[in-house]
Amino acid sequence: MPSSARQSPLDRLGLPAHLAWGFLGVLLFMIGDGVESNYLSPFLIGEGFGESHVAVTISAYGVFVALGSWFAGTLSAMLGPRRVMLVGAVLWVAFEAVLLTLAIPSGSEVFVTVVYGLRGVGYPFFAYAFLVWLTKAAPARQLGTSVGWFWFVFGTGLPTLGSLVASAAIPVVGEMGTFWIGLGLVVLGALCALLGVRDLADAGPTKDEDGSSLRELVKGVTILWREPRVSAGAFVRLVNTAPNFALFVVAPIHFTETIGFSQSSYLLLVTCVYTANVFANLLFGVVGDRFGWRRTVTWFGCAMCAVGILLLYYVPQLVGPNFAVTLLCWAVFGIGLAGFVPLTALMPGLVRPGDTGSALAVYSLAAGLSAFVGPAVVGLLGGTANMTAIIWTFAALYLLAAILSRTLTSPTDPGSG
Repeated sequence: MPSSARQSPLDRLGLPAHLAWGFLGVLLFMIGDGVESNYLSPFLIGEGFGESHVAVTISAYGVFVALGSWFAGTLSAMLGPRRVMLVGAVLWVAFEAVLLTLAIPSGSEVFVTVVYGLRGVGYPFFAYAFLVWLTKAAPARQLGTSVGWFWFVFGTGLPTLGSLVASAAIPVVGEMGTFWIGLGLVVLGALCALLGVRDLADAGPTKDEDGSSLRELVKGVTILWREPRVSAGAFVRLVNTAPNFALFVVAPIHFTETIGFSQSSYLLLVTCVYTANVFANLLFGVVGDRFGWRRTVTWFGCAMCAVGILLLYYVPQLVGPNFAVTLLCWAVFGIGLAGFVPLTALMPGLVRPGDTGSALAVYSLAAGLSAFVGPAVVGLLGGTANMTAIIWTFAALYLLAAILSRTLTSPTDPGSG
């Protein structure tokens, strides 16, 4: 924590002031990463990819997001989160440059899949390493609120402002030009975070003094059966955003071709929905610190998302391309996604102090794995031709997550008394 005992206005809002440039950096980085999120699928189809291969490509990306998410937590414990953030930024920029200059122009589906997949390690290294940094730096009494701020800037970028940038840029510079704008924003975000944060007291390794690199990696695996509640929490986190990543694949097609929205209206719809989501991230961070972390995840996360995903599918089929009604239905789902925010604060309290880094590594793995599982379910169930099966599968998973979340009891949970 900063040496000064006097709190700044940001600290009083639950946002550690000495990490303010880091929050801005994550915001800009995720805007750049999110630029493509709601037009990549139809763009690749327009370039000659089949819909099923697009799902495979995005699933491959999800595999590397999952690996990057897992190792982000473990490597942050071993090397320090700041170094991991630097590696993530370099990898993202390098693979994106190859994707735009070589892979896409080549017309090779395999080349695009490999390069885009490898790029998947970039954003979790950058964003989730900063999350580890934050959990070390934030006071325990406001950890839920501080984590809410992280998910606020994360969600503001991906996909909210990212989609807004895309909707404004595509008519002006085209889809390829918009990819390059995204790359520029990623570079700017990395510079803000890595050069702007001067207080590096919590930027170093977090492993135990007697722990080796191999031991840290092993602990990050064995905790899954040593601490069953960590496995349950990981499942809940995976279910949190897997349907969201699935929607990135099928929603652009379903809402434009089946429901009847234009591309610009659809992108604006996504922007509005996830604007509600990012403010809900802040709200549920505060709610969790008062109502209880576990209770918030169960009712405002799992249950609300189960209802919301059914609304956003069935109601637009009845009313057609009605922007206001569709926005309202999708917002129920988008706000419900924010109900999982306190899970980040809850996970470290499920284990002994020496295992907190491993618990966060598993949490990050589950967050990243959701980027694979969502599109993979879409591919297995046949894409937009089987939307009903996809939607009900995810609704059932949310209900199962609600049941498992009841086991996530922690003495540090404000609602445990």
